[in-house]
Amino acid sequence: MVAQALTRSEVGWIRQHPELLNTVRPIEGLVAPEEIEFAARDWHGACDAFHRHAANRSKEVQRVMRVHRDPFEPIMCILEADSPLAEYRKITDEILKRMPDEDRYPRPAAEAVRSFLMLRLGLHLGLRQRNLRQLRVCPRGHFPTSERRLEDMKCGELRWSERERGWEVLIPSAAFKNSGSSFFGQKPFRLILPDLLDLYKYLEAYIDRHREVLLGPAKDPGTLFVKTVKTTSLDAAYDSTKFYEAWRTVIQRYGIYNPYTGRGAIKGLLPHGPHNVRDILATHILKQTGSYEQASYAIQDTPDVVQQHYGRFLPQDKAALAAKILNQVWEAA
Repeated sequence: MVAQALTRSEVGWIRQHPELLNTVRPIEGLVAPEEIEFAARDWHGACDAFHRHAANRSKEVQRVMRVHRDPFEPIMCILEADSPLAEYRKITDEILKRMPDEDRYPRPAAEAVRSFLMLRLGLHLGLRQRNLRQLRVCPRGHFPTSERRLEDMKCGELRWSERERGWEVLIPSAAFKNSGSSFFGQKPFRLILPDLLDLYKYLEAYIDRHREVLLGPAKDPGTLFVKTVKTTSLDAAYDSTKFYEAWRTVIQRYGIYNPYTGRGAIKGLLPHGPHNVRDILATHILKQTGSYEQASYAIQDTPDVVQQHYGRFLPQDKAALAAKILNQVWEAA
């Protein structure tokens, strides 16, 4: 396709520079003198011939080509499980199992709690990396940021809801990549986090104590997740690269099973970034319900997008889902 573009009539770069031929020399078995002579006599004819050749070869390649980069490969062992979410949750259990003593090792303990919350919030919210990374925090008892201000900043906030008696995540639709999607309908994303498996306990400990340990003397960027500030650090806020690296490090440390040490939660898992959590959530709901619409709710998207990206994980489960409903008649009898 690049070769076609370079030799395209009138606009192709090679087409516009016939003087390139002055430096071409014959190469035995590759470039014959007759071909150079033909190009010298009729440069545009030679470019036309090459353009046709590239077009024909391109069609032949398209018939047999396969996409070898599979974005699901690092988490394939999870996606193939009956309950992908339960499988991935094992990583958070592993973090808690290996949690350092906060009194003796305050910084490693703070990093472990941060790792735990990254995965837990990622699994509850299904956000893209940017929305999770830029999520701000309003400590309990403080006045939360107004929705208009969050919309101007294009980021969300974690705050305590007195009405719901729980931690609430509020993200204006303008902060999302697909803000114009029918999912939002110009309304903000709002979710009360469930207080399951000590989530509130670790969340409040992180906001009250651990986050301060990670920040050290650095200026507070206001985001929930902050880097471990070292002597060479200038900014405590994560950028996209550092956040990806932090997530990948958590997976390498706690997720990937090491047969030599016996540590790590999941055999066959490979290093990956935060975006794969969305794949896990959508696939889990597809496997449990068979509904593209419900799967789209988990990742703030539309059923069409979910069907396009995750439909491959459902075919073998469709018959089982249908049989599950039909078999209820026989069980009742």
